[in-house]
Amino acid sequence: MSIRVFLADDHAIVREGLVTLLATQADLAVVGTATNGHEALLQVRTLQPDVVILDISMPGQDGIETTRQLLVQWPRLPVVILSMHSGAQHVFHALEAGARGYLLKESAAREIIEAVRMVYTGRRYLSPKVAEIVAEGLSGRSGTSPLESLSRREREIIKLVADGHSSAAIGEMLHLSPKTVDSYRSRLMQKLHITELAGLIKFAIQYGLTTLE
Repeated sequence: MSIRVFLADDHAIVREGLVTLLATQADLAVVGTATNGHEALLQVRTLQPDVVILDISMPGQDGIETTRQLLVQWPRLPVVILSMHSGAQHVFHALEAGARGYLLKESAAREIIEAVRMVYTGRRYLSPKVAEIVAEGLSGRSGTSPLESLSRREREIIKLVADGHSSAAIGEMLHLSPKTVDSYRSRLMQKLHITELAGLIKFAIQYGLTTLE
């Protein structure tokens, strides 16, 4: 059975080129395309794809906000962001929104097939250049590990949050209510002096609770 892929990008050349490339793979099927975030939301609701690929910069509503709105409705839907930006800030904003992949447009044609297959199986995919930049930004830190202040359950929840799962999905996996998951997350963020989700993702990567893949 083919992996059903939906692609949204306002640049026709990019969109059509990637559609053509994906169509060469027997295990992938492009079920629809869009030129903006609002159109993507409507079509995804109808087409129910397995993986969604979104341009980070689209008119009306960008790819990151579209990712957030998609995952409110379909928390387990794998989303891959296409971007011209390789800075750690853009990457972490995308991960914070719930994206499972981040591809640079300059290398998308080479990597998109691998990325789709990886996120479909529940893993994360970052372009190698992006992964290197993020890793460099997290390196060089030393001292006593703050993991020692966290319980086993808190570590589990950090990992699942960083992997892009919603409170409802985490609750289902750990047999907890979403409210309890939120309480755990709030408490552990206070312990770690972290004020936003992007910081929690950075922490999880730095201390090996999740990976860049």
